[in-house]
Amino acid sequence: MTDHVVIIGGGPGGYEAAHVAAQLGADVTVVDTDGIGGSAVLTDCVPSKTLIATAEVMSELAGAAELGVNFQDLEGDAATTIRVDLERVNARVKQLASDQSSDIARRLIRDGVKIVQGRGRLDGTGRVVVTGTDGGEQVLEADAVLLATGAAPRTLPTAQPDGERILTWEQVYDLTEKPSELIVVGSG
Repeated sequence: MTDHVVIIGGGPGGYEAAHVAAQLGADVTVVDTDGIGGSAVLTDCVPSKTLIATAEVMSELAGAAELGVNFQDLEGDAATTIRVDLERVNARVKQLASDQSSDIARRLIRDGVKIVQGRGRLDGTGRVVVTGTDGGEQVLEADAVLLATGAAPRTLPTAQPDGERILTWEQVYDLTEKPSELIVVGSG
């Protein structure tokens, strides 16, 4: 009989464990709410590194004149301003993250891993109850359960995120305009 492993959470801890369990012959199901890859792929590491790379290009362009590289506007004058289309940058960031998430999901499916969209919870009897996006529930029997619940932004009671003025790291990629000022709380 093949063991059934249910993994709650599709981030790096969850999807890597799913690959290994499947390679070892287990019947594997990953239960995930937000998308395979978790915050690392969808809202944290991958998007932030893409945004940082964009900022580095802007910084390099700002110093291009020192290297003898000059830009001109349409009227022939030397261009002196670098502007960023933050909406376009963030759309690219989110698309790259989504593409990577889809690629990870395809590899899991190729390995025979089942992916269930929803929020999983233990019922106290060794079973996992999954509440789907439609509100329906399904019960998964499991010989082993791995909790790989991942990361979530911490918020301050006196500064609740509103998605406009106060943002979490999950919301910053929804900005369409560059803020005139920005204060970052935390060092992650």
